[in-house]
Amino acid sequence: MINILKGKIVEIFRNHSLPRWLVFLIDSGAVYFSFLIAYILRYNFEVNTFNIALAERQGVFVLGVYAIFILIFQSYAGMIRHTTIRDTYKIVIANSCALVVLAFVTIMARNDVWSRFFNIPISILVINSGAVTILLFFFRVFIKIFYEFASSSSHERKNVLIYGSGEMGILVKRLLEGDPKNQYRLIGFIDDDRKLQGKKVDGYQVFSRQVLTKDFIEQKGIKVFIIAISKMIPARKKDVIQSMIGFGCEILDTPSFDTWMNGQLDVKNLKKVKLEDLLGRDPIKLDLEKIQKGLIGKTILVTGAAGSIGSEIARQLTRFHSKQLILVDQAETPSFYLEEELKNKLAECNFKVIIGDVTRQEYMEKIFRKYKPEIVFHAAAYKHVPMMEVHPHEAFRVNVGGTKIVSDLAIKYKAEKFVIISSDKAVNPTNVMGATKKICELLVHAQSRRRDNFTQFITTRFGNVLGSNGSVIPLFNKQIAEGGPITLTHPDITRFFMTIPEACQLVLEAGFMGNGGEIYVFDMGEPVKVLDVALNLIRLSGLVPYKDIKIKYIGLRPGEKLYEELFAVDEPMIPTHHPKISIAQVADYDYNLLSGKINKILGSLNDITETKIIEDMQEIVPGYKSKFEVLNKSEYSIKSII
Repeated sequence: MINILKGKIVEIFRNHSLPRWLVFLIDSGAVYFSFLIAYILRYNFEVNTFNIALAERQGVFVLGVYAIFILIFQSYAGMIRHTTIRDTYKIVIANSCALVVLAFVTIMARNDVWSRFFNIPISILVINSGAVTILLFFFRVFIKIFYEFASSSSHERKNVLIYGSGEMGILVKRLLEGDPKNQYRLIGFIDDDRKLQGKKVDGYQVFSRQVLTKDFIEQKGIKVFIIAISKMIPARKKDVIQSMIGFGCEILDTPSFDTWMNGQLDVKNLKKVKLEDLLGRDPIKLDLEKIQKGLIGKTILVTGAAGSIGSEIARQLTRFHSKQLILVDQAETPSFYLEEELKNKLAECNFKVIIGDVTRQEYMEKIFRKYKPEIVFHAAAYKHVPMMEVHPHEAFRVNVGGTKIVSDLAIKYKAEKFVIISSDKAVNPTNVMGATKKICELLVHAQSRRRDNFTQFITTRFGNVLGSNGSVIPLFNKQIAEGGPITLTHPDITRFFMTIPEACQLVLEAGFMGNGGEIYVFDMGEPVKVLDVALNLIRLSGLVPYKDIKIKYIGLRPGEKLYEELFAVDEPMIPTHHPKISIAQVADYDYNLLSGKINKILGSLNDITETKIIEDMQEIVPGYKSKFEVLNKSEYSIKSII
């Protein structure tokens, strides 16, 4: 019965709050009646010893003065149930200012400067000020306590630790206290500053990180761990997350301090930490001067501009003072969202979004003829391995055909630079997508060796990009949100991972290195087991692997390798001045011969079989092992994981 009553009370609180005008009237009433009570106290409850009518009129005057300062400091404006120290501070300041003004008026009246009506005993003013402050304070505290009591059993609250007891930590603490849904209960702060450890900040204990053990977490019932330190170095953040990831807590991160200061102060702004945070990589240092010099005043074309990589390249390019950005993509909806983003966030940027297919020769030539781009970033491609295994004709048409059209146009219209996005799947390819990317690498390298060419052709090769469209991370997150299971192809499968901003920053850096013809390969760190990625994502969600979320193995898909490579055996690695970028030295391929083979395949795409197109690609890329060959090998057989 009591819980039902509490639930109804909480429902009332959730759906209704005291309007500001009513709070103002309550505060004003407290001022007026406190003044009359102060009068009575001043004269020892002997009502006949003072003029009641005069007291009432003076009460109206006092109320007017208090009302002015209540309005100025807006001490009535906060939600009563979420009263904080700042709200109390406003009350004290407003009342103090009113007391000072009234005392000044009384002194002037005693000196016969003003009417005797304003001569109010100082003792009454002091009693009134103290009584009003106490009444308004306890009124708010009572409502807050009543709300917390009523909501205490209506739903389970999560115990929280905040990492960082500085300005950001206190801001998060107040945010949790003011949460209308009352979801969280703060237990204390964690801080690495030894001077703060063992003390209290804003009424809560500050612990050292050494207390973060399984016993401590279970004893305190910690369910949520919030990182509240702005501009935290990646290595330290990785260390903190790893120290908590095995305890079954939900780990949340705070947005940048600028975001909070821009008014986006809400519990929903607290986000789950990203898998990228576990990479712990230092920020990439770019040669901004060289990039700026290469881009300033230039017209830049980005194909595949609405995709994960293309759109991030576009965002990165807005930092530099280019003449115009031409953003081409065939996907209508993503292009619309990209255009809206750039219009809203970067209104000063001169850009043009064009819906177009890179495989349409006439349309792409129209774009080159009209805008005459000096820099081309070619990111348009089909990239999903299983889909391209089923549709090899489309993979070749778009990936190879599109690259040939755009690269030929770059030469014809004398573009200064052409940068293509390749993949680690181009190394010893075992699938259609990887084979098409390898052919693109060979084509671009051959283009750079043409005698009639003045364009610098650059190839950038890297592995999987965390969070890109269709990548494993969004898929795993979706499966976790649905309660599992997470589907994996093989327990031992590994991949290289890099964040989207990292990859695109290195694309820009590589685009302005060398003299053309180079294949730049990005250092992606050590390969990561995809199983570990899945386990970490489960733990970052505050869940227990295999208990809360099951893992199901479905077998390697056609064309899929257990591991990826960044360099082939016959590709010597050459270092560059940038520690994260190396060059893969490849053999030259005659452009006319390669172009002839590509044109022959493109011309007969509608007539040849799947087997035939794979054989034709194997003629260009002898190292390409098709899905039929790969599946016959035991290490790639589904039987190996059953």
